[in-house]
Amino acid sequence: MFPPQGFSRRDLLRALASLPLAGVATPLLAAPTFARDPFSLGVASGYPRPDGMVLWTRLAPEPLAPAGGMPPVNVPVRWELARDQGFRDIAAAGTVYATPDWAHAVHVEPYGLAPDHDYWYRFHTGGATSPVGRTRTAPPLDATAAQLRLGVGSCQHYAHGYYSAYRHVAADGLDLFLHLGDYIYEHPGGADLVRSQGHVEPVTLEDYRRHYALYKSDPALQAAHASCPWLVVWDDHEVDNDYAGALSQDDDEPAWFLARRAAAYRAYYEHMPLPRGMVPFGPHMRIYTRLDYGRLARLHMLDDRQYRSPQPCPKPGRAGSNMIGGDCAERLNPAATLLGERQERWLAAGLRGSAARWNLLGQQTLMAEADGREGPGERFFSDGWDGYPAARQRLLDLFAQDVCANPVVLGGDVHSFWVADLKPDFGNARSPTVASEFVGTSISSRPPPEDHIQAALRENPHIHYATGLHRGYLRLTLRPERLTAELQGVASVREPEAPCDTLATFTVEHGRAGPVAG
Repeated sequence: MFPPQGFSRRDLLRALASLPLAGVATPLLAAPTFARDPFSLGVASGYPRPDGMVLWTRLAPEPLAPAGGMPPVNVPVRWELARDQGFRDIAAAGTVYATPDWAHAVHVEPYGLAPDHDYWYRFHTGGATSPVGRTRTAPPLDATAAQLRLGVGSCQHYAHGYYSAYRHVAADGLDLFLHLGDYIYEHPGGADLVRSQGHVEPVTLEDYRRHYALYKSDPALQAAHASCPWLVVWDDHEVDNDYAGALSQDDDEPAWFLARRAAAYRAYYEHMPLPRGMVPFGPHMRIYTRLDYGRLARLHMLDDRQYRSPQPCPKPGRAGSNMIGGDCAERLNPAATLLGERQERWLAAGLRGSAARWNLLGQQTLMAEADGREGPGERFFSDGWDGYPAARQRLLDLFAQDVCANPVVLGGDVHSFWVADLKPDFGNARSPTVASEFVGTSISSRPPPEDHIQAALRENPHIHYATGLHRGYLRLTLRPERLTAELQGVASVREPEAPCDTLATFTVEHGRAGPVAG
């Protein structure tokens, strides 16, 4: 819907008016010099195609200073893409201009490359050279790829701990990494912090730019970005906790909140390896997309924040999440949506039209029903799919029609590992399993109480595994006949170089929905 529900066209114009002006002539600094490394935020790549991908960096010699320490001028940046790590065999190269309007971020989209091939890339400006990143093109669309190795992560509060998990992601040599949201956190993080991100919650564009610069200054995160291409979607904390469309958790005036959302979306684009087709327009930015990895896998990356209905039965005087029971009639609203009507139609079409052996849904949170009250009565978290059961039912009914092969739902958000069967009727033990679900724990963010998680595990027989005792990530290997999921847990986020172990392994066999341990 355009504009969003509760948001008038006048509100939209006011939000757009808050953004920086475009079209103003900006001087060119043809021969820049830097006293400090302008590539302090590293490099990244993403969204691989059979013939190309996106390459990213941002010039920020003083990353936490206003404008990253850059003057208000356009700066030429030379990029190189090579077939070898020594850059003796250059496949593509060129010059782009880092501009102050976009925080001197650079997005390059080379094309004409060989499919299913490793490449290395780097950037140059003012006598400085960036770190080298490794990336990879996707297989040809009609190819039967033998294997896809990917990682899945989410929820990385800077103040809650070091990104120990990313050291291991970088060493895994993955084909692809999926980040499913909460790349930054707007709130300071509470007490007993491992490190500080300051005490000011971001609201303006400059605020969000500083937040991203702080997070991306982490060396382990930079190494993970440089190790393989990424696909990314956001959750709530990239803007504000528990927001739903144009509604903030504090029920702020919509025009004010949409101006804040516009600033957050712009900073997100500036700091991610996103394609040009995802450039934001004010408070609107389409990030949901799909990627085909030959005929082995189709990845559907979803956005469950920008278009969702408000959470049902919020606490008095506020919006956002709540723990709700069966007496919340709003929860059963058949028109409620997490994805929005247009994205639901797009997803259904992408599933129906898929010829892939595996269909992965990269989305933000736990999809399986998770009644947290043992015995009589119900207790649900309203911010996830349990707050929108009609929307979940529409998707599970679609899976039940066998519209695509081997649907597997991937999630994050809940700071804990979950492995589950997805069924059209969770209350019926005989209801068939129509899809498999794997939810990764957080990279660093603190978990909910473990006794709450274990109560849900005992109460819901379709959930095979659940724990929040470890921070870490998912590591998946897809082959034509089998998907293997390894739950990777780090020993501590208080130690930057903490070891990582496989906590559990599950498999899904082709043609047989449902994860199996071992």
